[in-house]
Amino acid sequence: MTTDRLIRTFDVEARTLVEGAEPAYIADGYAAKHNSPTVLFEHAGQKYKEVIDARAFDGADMSDVIFQYDHIGKVMARTKNNTLKLAVDNIGLKIEANLGGTAEGRTLHQEIHDGYVDKMSFRFKVAPGGEKYDQATRTRTITKIEKVYDVSAVSIPAYDDTNISARSFFEAEIEREKQAALEAESRQRLLLFLDTI
Repeated sequence: MTTDRLIRTFDVEARTLVEGAEPAYIADGYAAKHNSPTVLFEHAGQKYKEVIDARAFDGADMSDVIFQYDHIGKVMARTKNNTLKLAVDNIGLKIEANLGGTAEGRTLHQEIHDGYVDKMSFRFKVAPGGEKYDQATRTRTITKIEKVYDVSAVSIPAYDDTNISARSFFEAEIEREKQAALEAESRQRLLLFLDTI
């Protein structure tokens, strides 16, 4: 099974604001950072990286993004009801979530505050033609994101089944590299053989 939803991981912080008589449970951080190479896969000592271009979010659909824990379970904030705010700045995709609306959100806020949870991740879809690959540096650059589905606080920076998509991309690239090396070796042997005739 393949999927076009991908996940990446970054940092999150929590703070409590007092607005009137009610505290506001705010979590903020960056769900994505521009031009920050991330190693997604390693094979035979080679590192395969991904970078999100500074303009990748231009025109991305962020109309209904949810905030969850580990990309599953109850929704704790959402752009549609203004409890989740997203903004693209010169660093990346900045989030601010008011987690005070649900008991789970308030509990998560405390866990973030106490340092048990300190990473963020986001799930997204790459636009058609929205990526390029530099074989020399083994770096995939995401140049255009079509849609952001969710931003999540995560316990362990790991990919769910969408990781299959990212791994499939790099595994295919490894196979292309192996095939190219075999073909070059075969050509070299043929040339050496022809030189001996």
